Amino acid sequence: MTEPTERLIPGHVRGLARYQPGKLIEDVLDEMGLTSAVKLASNENSLGPSPKALEAARAALSGLARYGDADSRRLREKISAKLGFPAARIVAGNGSSEIILTLCHTVLDRGLRAVMSRPSFTLYAKNTQAAGAEAVEVPLTKEFGHDLAAVRKNLGANARLVFLDNPLNPSGSYLQPREIEGLAADLPEACALVLDEAYADFARDPRPDYQKLMATGKVIVLRTFSKVMGLAGLRAAYALAPAPLAEALNKTRQPFNLNTLAQLGAMAALDDDEHVARTLAMTWESLDEYYDVLPRLGLTVRPTQANFLMAGLPAGLSADEVTKRMLRDGVIIRSLSSFGLPGHVRVNAGQKFEREALYKSLEKALA
Repeated sequence: MTEPTERLIPGHVRGLARYQPGKLIEDVLDEMGLTSAVKLASNENSLGPSPKALEAARAALSGLARYGDADSRRLREKISAKLGFPAARIVAGNGSSEIILTLCHTVLDRGLRAVMSRPSFTLYAKNTQAAGAEAVEVPLTKEFGHDLAAVRKNLGANARLVFLDNPLNPSGSYLQPREIEGLAADLPEACALVLDEAYADFARDPRPDYQKLMATGKVIVLRTFSKVMGLAGLRAAYALAPAPLAEALNKTRQPFNLNTLAQLGAMAALDDDEHVARTLAMTWESLDEYYDVLPRLGLTVRPTQANFLMAGLPAGLSADEVTKRMLRDGVIIRSLSSFGLPGHVRVNAGQKFEREALYKSLEKALA
């Protein structure tokens, strides 16, 4: 029997799939009867949060009865001073996911489209569809990178947004600055490029000239404190946007969207260069070791500019089955079957003890 309120839900919303997050450590411990686990599945910072961010958050606990800054003004001003970008064109968000959601509902509508790669971050397509627009998903190249030629072919007069994560999740592939600048120059007048830089801090290749990109008036850059700063649980992010879009987003987003602890933690993390340096050193050491060890275990590894690596399993093995076997050892990595890559896994950088646990469990699971 159909529930009466089901009639309230538009068809394009009823057809949406729920986001599939990685497994929580707590769930694995409960399910497997374990006392400890190693999680290398969600591209988190295994060194933990910025110590300066922790100190700032703890100091703010006694003031939580008060509303915080509805506009994240001091955080935006601090980002502005650090990047040399106007604070009025910075939009703070409860994670990049909230900014993506707000952007889609602000810009898109029925009859319009957004273009993105498949697979990539699933919330681009989901939030496009939730806004009633068409999500045009362009397959990756054979090398698991963005196919910019195919993106251009799929623009059309009704395209309003192009979503590109750089580095790309889940493969870690990377667009060079000239490629990004070329695409931005080719966009129709009423279309913007959303450049999601969640993992860009880990890139060893050159970064784009942001002043040049932003001068086009057609680029929105997304950045997060979840990865290199280690603040995934606080959900803090921001966008650099053209003035009209920044103004529109600040009208349509929720007030107080970034809570007090997130704002203060993010502000402190901006000053923690030492933590960033330690994180980058651990990440690059880890990835270099993966390039050496994982092929010896029978996996095919992909070059990456992120804090994770995508690896192909030996022929005939299922990523779901391999990752399930590894859970028995308390080792959590990500099956990419939900990305349409059932023979691949994704493993993020980790500390030495985590990597040793990974190799031991993986060798057993592949046997």
